[in-house]
Amino acid sequence: MPNADPDLIWSVDETRVGPTRMADFTAFAAKRHGVPLADYTALQRWSVADPDAFWATVWEWFDVRASTPYERVRSGPRMPGTEWFAGATLNYVDQVLRHTDAPGPAVVEILESGARREIGRPELARQVGAFARTLRGLGVRPGDRVAGYLSNSAPALVAFLGSAAVGAVWAGCGPDLGGETALARLAQLEPVVLVGTGRYHFAGKAHDREADLARLVAGLPSLRAVVVVDDLGEPRSELPADTGPRVVRFEDTISGDGALVTEQVPAGHPLWVLFSSGTTGIPKGIVHGHAGVLVSHLVALGLHSDLRPGDRYFWYTGTNWMLWNMVASVLLVGATPVLYAGSPTYPDADRLWEIVASERVRYFGTSPGHLRLSADAGLTPGRTHELSALRTIGVTGSPLSANLARWTADVTGPDVQVVSSSGGTDVVGAFLSAARSLPVRAGEMPAAALGVALDSFDSAGRPVRDEVGELVVTAPMPAMPLYLWNDPDGSRLREAYFATYPGVWRHGDWLTLTSRGTAIIHGRSDSTLNRHGVRFGSADIYDVVEALPEISEALVIGAEMPDGSYWMPLFVVLTEGILDEPLRERIRTALRTKASPRHVPDEIRQVPAVPHTRTGKKVEVPVKRILQGARIDAVVSRGAVDDPALLDFYEQLREDRLGAAR
Repeated sequence: MPNADPDLIWSVDETRVGPTRMADFTAFAAKRHGVPLADYTALQRWSVADPDAFWATVWEWFDVRASTPYERVRSGPRMPGTEWFAGATLNYVDQVLRHTDAPGPAVVEILESGARREIGRPELARQVGAFARTLRGLGVRPGDRVAGYLSNSAPALVAFLGSAAVGAVWAGCGPDLGGETALARLAQLEPVVLVGTGRYHFAGKAHDREADLARLVAGLPSLRAVVVVDDLGEPRSELPADTGPRVVRFEDTISGDGALVTEQVPAGHPLWVLFSSGTTGIPKGIVHGHAGVLVSHLVALGLHSDLRPGDRYFWYTGTNWMLWNMVASVLLVGATPVLYAGSPTYPDADRLWEIVASERVRYFGTSPGHLRLSADAGLTPGRTHELSALRTIGVTGSPLSANLARWTADVTGPDVQVVSSSGGTDVVGAFLSAARSLPVRAGEMPAAALGVALDSFDSAGRPVRDEVGELVVTAPMPAMPLYLWNDPDGSRLREAYFATYPGVWRHGDWLTLTSRGTAIIHGRSDSTLNRHGVRFGSADIYDVVEALPEISEALVIGAEMPDGSYWMPLFVVLTEGILDEPLRERIRTALRTKASPRHVPDEIRQVPAVPHTRTGKKVEVPVKRILQGARIDAVVSRGAVDDPALLDFYEQLREDRLGAAR
């Protein structure tokens, strides 16, 4: 029988949903606290109404290992500044390495060449213990920083866990970033150890990063040691003898005795520093703590993602993106992360789907960009691959259009739940998520995540429903930043998140909360489009334009120009051919009829490509600023963009337009 509602891409059916950890937790919480929790909606409301009880129950149900129990769940409702699990001493790594009896390997690593290796759980614990021992031998102490210049690999995971084990603070970025770009991030932290590689493989090529690694070492005078990782087992040249810090091979750091000793640290001790994209200035260092990350990721992975010991989890990511940190946390629930650092389209567009099938992945995470590439390539993974193990496809990075959501659900089969989520590096997690027991509508996100006091505010700070507002969080969450690096008085943190609505977290996304409880993200509020006084998000245009078969990708900008005019150009990348007037008119007609007349751009131009951040987000605000007349280096770090040469293209486009107007 055909689906009567084409927008409903996942309906709740007990035979498909089956028993879930979310249901088990809900029953436990209801009995433990004597509250009626009939469904997810009731659980989410309770998690926000009584956060002390909710997070205490998470701690208890997942049996969080702590050497000293906490005295109270939180210090109060004030933001920023809430202290979580005060009095507790623990270590994130203890929760990671406790799952010694979980089935399957601890880690699966796949190289672009097709080579594959597994690391068993005892061996992972030994390597982490040995690396921690090496760090202690180098004089690393709690609070010291250890930095990584590594791809999404087993050495990166071991180095992070070993650093956390000794109470050091981890910060990483990928070797696809040039030395100067990496330095802009890591130099802020004054790391004492750098774990880095001088080459990486991508799209069938070896990329030499020897000079960048040397530049990075030279620019970090705080270093005591450099741990060198040989990518793909290939020997690399020695760093110059005059680099200063001691040079150690990664293989030597994980050899020998690996008895693990973890430093027991306070709940609010920093675990890692993540960096903002760097597209609006020097990247912000965002600091998260052991306990906050621990409980938040147990909820995200153990409940929302329904992961169990031995399940395979594969999210295509790099070390520059907070999803890498989420992948590392898969170990918290005894599941197995699948690591892959190669190109998603090498040797062909089917590469990631092949990994999903061959590794019997339970949860596959990807981006709208990859799904669009798959659709454009005519892939039908549910028909060409055996995907019986796959239960969920998670999508984030940018809004997932309704058309692309329907395509993904159609080509992967009725037993796979396709869910779009939204969160950020700022909270190393999601504000909007899903559960197996929730229906999913194309173009919408099912619900607020557990423990998230989500709302949508108008400009006066009033809640709105069924209309566009600012995404806000009105109560503290454990995963909110402890602080920003080099922000001793907290002024930068308050300015970044709390200046618009005092005491309320403003995230910077346009959001519609529907009266049925679902949510729609419309894009960043700092790249708002404004037509005749009506404001809307860029995602509303992308949903329509990128659904056209002739369009591979689009970028829309709304720019207030120096002469007082407002210019809203639409830039399109074609799947093939050139942009002619009939295609322009099809685009205008589609926007006029499927969105509104105000969504029709002032002009439509063909471009060779759309620039993205290293995590795949379209670079809207810097392009807007460039088109308004700003210098490139004043609005964006070239190294933060996937194809920096594209910035010159948009700068020249501005000059051509201004020249024509003179």
